Amino acid sequence: MHDFRYVGKRLFCEGVAVQTLAEKFGTPLYVYSQRTLTRHFQKLDQALAPLDHLVCFAMKSNSNLAVLRTMADLGGGFDIVSGGELQRVIAAGGDPSRCVFAGVGKTVEEIEFALRRGIYSFNVESEPELHRINQVAARLKKRAPVAVRVNPNVSAKTHSKITTGTYENKFGIAFENIEGVYSRARKLKNLWLRGVQMHIGSQITEARPFELAVRKVLPLVAQLKAAHGLEFFSIGGGLGIVYDPALASGTPEWWRSAAAKKVLTPATYAARLVPLLKPLGLKILIEPGRFISGNAGILVTRVEYVKRTGKKNFLIVDAAMNDLIRPAFYDAYHEIVPLTRKGGAQVSSDVVGPICESGDYFCKNRPLPKLGEGDAIALLSAGAYGSVMGSNYNARALPVEVLVNGRRFAAVRTRQAVAKIWADEKTAPWQK
Repeated sequence: MHDFRYVGKRLFCEGVAVQTLAEKFGTPLYVYSQRTLTRHFQKLDQALAPLDHLVCFAMKSNSNLAVLRTMADLGGGFDIVSGGELQRVIAAGGDPSRCVFAGVGKTVEEIEFALRRGIYSFNVESEPELHRINQVAARLKKRAPVAVRVNPNVSAKTHSKITTGTYENKFGIAFENIEGVYSRARKLKNLWLRGVQMHIGSQITEARPFELAVRKVLPLVAQLKAAHGLEFFSIGGGLGIVYDPALASGTPEWWRSAAAKKVLTPATYAARLVPLLKPLGLKILIEPGRFISGNAGILVTRVEYVKRTGKKNFLIVDAAMNDLIRPAFYDAYHEIVPLTRKGGAQVSSDVVGPICESGDYFCKNRPLPKLGEGDAIALLSAGAYGSVMGSNYNARALPVEVLVNGRRFAAVRTRQAVAKIWADEKTAPWQK
């Protein structure tokens, strides 16, 4: 699970009281647990030990340099989706040769940069992209390693905005067209057909969709291996986490191990997939993001005002949708707990931010402890698609990020100075 728990009445991250961090760094504040990041990576890595494999962290979930360095130090690779993300990997001490480059819109400049840096493979999303990569590689006098992304047309039954494995989505090439694509790609002299890839979506909380997709694609992969001498098969990522513990265990006590009863564990995942993949004899890549980073982070915010209307109790906090957009964008659930545990009756509350949008909220009609001005709360499971999706909307500065390791902690991103928001802007010459 994770390393956020109450000790007495105080919420702790590993060995550090979160209130201590809020007082030192202010709010809004992201807090990450290095122990949780490490544990989740290692459990997945160990579960796949019977296979020749590489865990490539999907850094779009959290691209903080300290998080990336943690993954690199554990021997992980990286799933990247832009040239900027590759530069971040390098800045964090990661190895480009352990990176796979995904995404439907790779530019010439990004392809050239990735080739010069020696990435492991491009996950190719279309035939025009294959031709573009071949042209860039020819100009650089290189052979570009590629893996075509198969769209297996398997629904993961997840949120519509994070489903990627059906023909309604923009990703990959239709299953029935793949053999022809590889045959044509083989004629492109500056391509190295190194592997094949698939990915069916995100926040998948049961093993069955993964198993269905692998079973469907396996015969095709075996044929491609025999025909083209492939080296690896990437089965993508998408392993989900528990956001609402009541759905997992029927208890609001989120720190109890009972909350893991219905979680898709690495052991369950591996038990269904390893027996299918091992006879294939290929290196297996997996590209998890949320599973590793999601429960490893929280967003801490402070109540600025309590506003009561005839029908509502609003807790107006200093964090906003620009800091954590998931509730506004996906109607996503994040458990909310006070930094100091409180007893007494709960109050049905809306937790909202200061941005001038009705969509700027973190929960609606949620039973919460009675809170007042100055009380701090934590939004749990905010380590994935949290800070990384942040913006400067309403000229709001990006928050501090802190990494905790045991009793040690450090700011791994300082609070953005407001003037830096417009540092790259200027008025036009005719505006006196």
